[in-house]
Amino acid sequence: MKALTTLLDAIGDRQLFSSWFKKRSSWENWFTFIAALFALPMTPQQLATYQQCTGREAPPDKPITEVWLAIGRRGGKSFILALIAVFLACFREYRQHLIAGERGTIIIIAQDRKAARTIFRYVKGLLTGVPMLARMIEHERADSFDLTNRITIEIQTASFRATRGYTLVAALCDEIAFWRSDESANPDKEILQAIRPATATIPNAMLLCASSPYARRGAMWDAYRKHYGKDSPVLFWKAPTRTMNPSVPQSFIDAAYEDDAASATAEYGAEFRTDLESFISREVVDAAVCLGRHELPPRDGVPYVAFVDPSGGSGTDSMTLAIAHMEGDRAILDCVRERKPHFSTDDAAREFADTIKTYGIASCQGDRYAGDWPRQGFAVHGVDYQFTTLTPKAIIYLNLLPMLNSKRVELLELATVTGQLCSLERQTGRGRDIIDHPSGGHDDIIDAVAGALVAAAQRQAQEVPIVAPIICGGPHDTPIPGQQLSTTEKFYRYYNGGGGGQWWGPV
Repeated sequence: MKALTTLLDAIGDRQLFSSWFKKRSSWENWFTFIAALFALPMTPQQLATYQQCTGREAPPDKPITEVWLAIGRRGGKSFILALIAVFLACFREYRQHLIAGERGTIIIIAQDRKAARTIFRYVKGLLTGVPMLARMIEHERADSFDLTNRITIEIQTASFRATRGYTLVAALCDEIAFWRSDESANPDKEILQAIRPATATIPNAMLLCASSPYARRGAMWDAYRKHYGKDSPVLFWKAPTRTMNPSVPQSFIDAAYEDDAASATAEYGAEFRTDLESFISREVVDAAVCLGRHELPPRDGVPYVAFVDPSGGSGTDSMTLAIAHMEGDRAILDCVRERKPHFSTDDAAREFADTIKTYGIASCQGDRYAGDWPRQGFAVHGVDYQFTTLTPKAIIYLNLLPMLNSKRVELLELATVTGQLCSLERQTGRGRDIIDHPSGGHDDIIDAVAGALVAAAQRQAQEVPIVAPIICGGPHDTPIPGQQLSTTEKFYRYYNGGGGGQWWGPV
């Protein structure tokens, strides 16, 4: 679809966008990217930059309709996304592809509300800062602009539900490697699956995904493996921060590498991290979910265990409760509660205490959040809050993993439980493994769920007979005769069974 002018021409025009590019030397490599995106002529220097950032030899001979940008932080990608959105909206003609009453939409999807506001300010500044474009604004809303040419620019946060029902002329995805959802382990892929059909009726509709890279998984990693350095209709552009924005001081980059080299390599070097991996596979989690079961009512005579992940109510973390019990060697999740911020801690403690007591118990476990507050807060409502011995929380997850792998867990069918569990990641290095939620994610619910399941299994392990066969993981697990094991060690060996050693002795 032919534009009324090129974006590079508009950038050089004093009546259009030139005032945003006063120090052109800082933007030279972005100009090269724009030339590649729209198949514009390149200088020899630009061609060399293109080859360096794409791993390709020949430049595109036609405009690209799907582009991936792995750019270091502070590289300028959010502003460029806003600029491309405004250019497509104002300088391309789409009305011949729209039916009566239909509007074409250019959607910019951001990681969260804060990022969405930033991009919206860029879009607003570009539109209102150019008089001829300002006259095209028909309606301005909190998150969108309707233009007189039947095009709408809309900014959204990442949600596959929010992207449905549109006719998209372009979708621009900001920080896609960091999209998180408590209800999905793969929100990036789900959103892209929702976007692609919405572009089907617009010839040459554009999909542009930009982010600093993260772990070696997800849609951006898949795109990198498939398209970087290859003669593909999809262009993958990868460049460190200072390649795209040389105004960022090298001393700033050096300090980031000194502080955390693994993180800085991804955030500023635009390399995918090698020290992160998924904690558990989706297939293992799905196998543990009891479809159609959302909560189990309390039953008489069942020894339930409650676990609380407390929160102060004023930040971004939820306060959560999970209740579980054992049936034979299976840990059963019965109930999950969540109070999202903002909330009164006393109200949350009272609500959770009432739920705990309906399951016939008068105590719960949890960590030492905010000193003695949880103990005092629950005591007022008749529940004894006991500090868990399962610390740090990586211990809980490491104990939960063999239970899940051996299919000795029954989970409720709750999207937040499976979503948070599947999003957990294991970081190796520094002498130990760290298991935590990804950047921008949450683990409040799965903390409580894992704590309840493991605590229930641990209590059962305390009831193992004094002399009993214990299946160990192999020769390295064989204890010294007469060795006394802790409850946690008995539990760990019990659930890591099936490997080949057998020991008859004191436990």
